[in-house]
Amino acid sequence: MLKRYLFTSILFFFTLAAIFGQAPVKNQQPNKELIDNFSRFSVQKLSDTAYSYLLNNSFDTAMVCYSLLINSPVKNNNAEFQRTIAEAYNRAAIIHYYYMCDYRSSYDYLIKGLLLCEKTNNLVTQAKIYANIGNIYYHFGRFDIAKLYYSDAQKISQDSCNIVILLSTLSTIELEIGSMDSASLYINKALEISKRHNNFFLSGIQSNIALMYQKNKQYDLALSYYHLALEESRRANKIDYETETLSDIAKLFFEIKKIDSAIHYINLSNKLADEIHFLRIKSYNYLTLSKIEESKGKIKNAFELYKKYVELNDSMFNPNIFVDINQLQRLYEMSKTNQQIEQLIIEQEIKERTNFYQKIILIIMLCILLFAGGVLLYIYLQKKNLNKAYKILFEKNLEIIGLQETSTEKTPKKSRKGSLSSDIQNELMDKILLLMEETAVICDPKFSIDKLAELVQSNQNYVSQTINQALNKNFRSFLNSYRIREAQRIFSQPDAQRYTIEFVTQQVGFKSISAFYDAFKEITGVTPKFYIQSLQARNATGARG
Repeated sequence: MLKRYLFTSILFFFTLAAIFGQAPVKNQQPNKELIDNFSRFSVQKLSDTAYSYLLNNSFDTAMVCYSLLINSPVKNNNAEFQRTIAEAYNRAAIIHYYYMCDYRSSYDYLIKGLLLCEKTNNLVTQAKIYANIGNIYYHFGRFDIAKLYYSDAQKISQDSCNIVILLSTLSTIELEIGSMDSASLYINKALEISKRHNNFFLSGIQSNIALMYQKNKQYDLALSYYHLALEESRRANKIDYETETLSDIAKLFFEIKKIDSAIHYINLSNKLADEIHFLRIKSYNYLTLSKIEESKGKIKNAFELYKKYVELNDSMFNPNIFVDINQLQRLYEMSKTNQQIEQLIIEQEIKERTNFYQKIILIIMLCILLFAGGVLLYIYLQKKNLNKAYKILFEKNLEIIGLQETSTEKTPKKSRKGSLSSDIQNELMDKILLLMEETAVICDPKFSIDKLAELVQSNQNYVSQTINQALNKNFRSFLNSYRIREAQRIFSQPDAQRYTIEFVTQQVGFKSISAFYDAFKEITGVTPKFYIQSLQARNATGARG
């Protein structure tokens, strides 16, 4: 029985069905000028041009375009480019396989395309290539390998129409090996999906149903389905389908001993096969005619026809070609194994490098932690020493406050120095010191040296000169010392906890808390916060005692 619809299934994978429904045109070898022109095309334009020539059955020109695509420099980071190249390999394989019967070159293209698909995870083209490789093994009678490739294509196919073809093709294999139950299962699945997609590939499915009935010797049903398939192929204008179905009907008629009908359908099939150069069907028709002549006792005619069948069949299915294909298959498997080994080596190198970098990072982090620990220890010790110094300053401040409470802060006259140590200067200094004891006056934020001069009935220059010469400080420092002393007094009160530092800042006449902090630290040597905390700790210790 004919190996049906395997070549036809290729066409649907690449939407090339329209190609084979047309009569072929004469191929013309492209000239050098045309090739040079193609060389200047972009990848996409070259791919579209190749497809256009393929649609018009100009296979030589299409093959030139695909060869230019295949030999383009590979752009590893361009996924779209790689998908185009993989499809170019696939379509070049179709031309060599379907029209040139060059299975060796076809398989070589398919393997190269498959490796590229696996590298880029291009499942769409990969499914098509699997199906085409399965077709080659099918036609060399290696059904076991063919089924593996068809099943792999079915697993990753993302197109329901392609799945219909794969299921139908798998049913063909099951029919060939006599597994009717499995064949029926695949046919029913294909028919179910086909009905959901506008009866896609219906003629192929109907032909397989006919073959199943023929094998069960239900010839009337078989002939009925062959005619349905014939009508469907004519309706869809698929000459290749029609040619093969006519050949199948001829074989059925020969099987049931209707010789005239068999010859009639063979003549119809051969006429179409000549139109589309369908060598495979021609070879099978020669075989059927040889059997017919043998049944008539015309041994010489039978031998001549069988000789034509063998010559044509050998040209397509030369055993040496299959040896080469097996060699290519082994090289492909070795290539995959080498890729896996290379991947393992890369993964091991990455793992070792990662471990090395992790150790380096761990050492760096440990050094950072040790450094940070050293810095924190240094800060802690410095803070500890600073606290000791603050406590000493705090105690001295308390002593100073005690002395200030028991005596009026007047500088002895003999301590006043400079050329202005006259009685007027001494009298002015006494007035200044007396006025500075008036808290309400000096804690006014608007209090200034002009105000002080006005209150002591003098002028700014005399007041400033007297303070500088008598106390060796400027007016701002002199005023701040009194205001800070008042702040210390407020902090020392029993109910001082209800006062905030911001409140005290305003009470003693400072316009900003930062200025208060700076003045307090400059005069007392400690911060207001530390001073308050030390007072609270001292009071708490005194309460426990």
